[in-house]
Amino acid sequence: MSFRTTAEVIDRFNHSFIHHDGSVLADLIDDHCVMEANQPAPDGARYEGRAACLEFWQTVAEDRTTQFEPEDVVIAGERATIRWRYRFGDGPADSVRGVNLMHVRNGLIVEALGYSKTTGDVPLAVDGLDGPAALDRLAG
Repeated sequence: MSFRTTAEVIDRFNHSFIHHDGSVLADLIDDHCVMEANQPAPDGARYEGRAACLEFWQTVAEDRTTQFEPEDVVIAGERATIRWRYRFGDGPADSVRGVNLMHVRNGLIVEALGYSKTTGDVPLAVDGLDGPAALDRLAG
């Protein structure tokens, strides 16, 4: 296997989900990879080792009832941030946005931490305030 840059690894990783091709993932994951999924809240499920991470990601990638849309990718050395939208239905509310924080070393993914916006009820510090005017007061 030849060495790949972080950008090349992340490009192939995203390609796998966009095109529902889980086979692309097989040579992108380090033996000691650690992945934290964005579900279930609050901490997400933790997967350790190449086999566990590969099985999880291949299952998601190969699910043709969903659609993964990268919105932005930022590469910084061995680190990458992927901002995405994950669609799981046809309606406007049938999606979630999130971010993956990735760490690539020697051309392999060694860590992936997933975070997403929730559709559940999460009490916010601004709950009970009088709408946009309150947000403006907090910002200014």
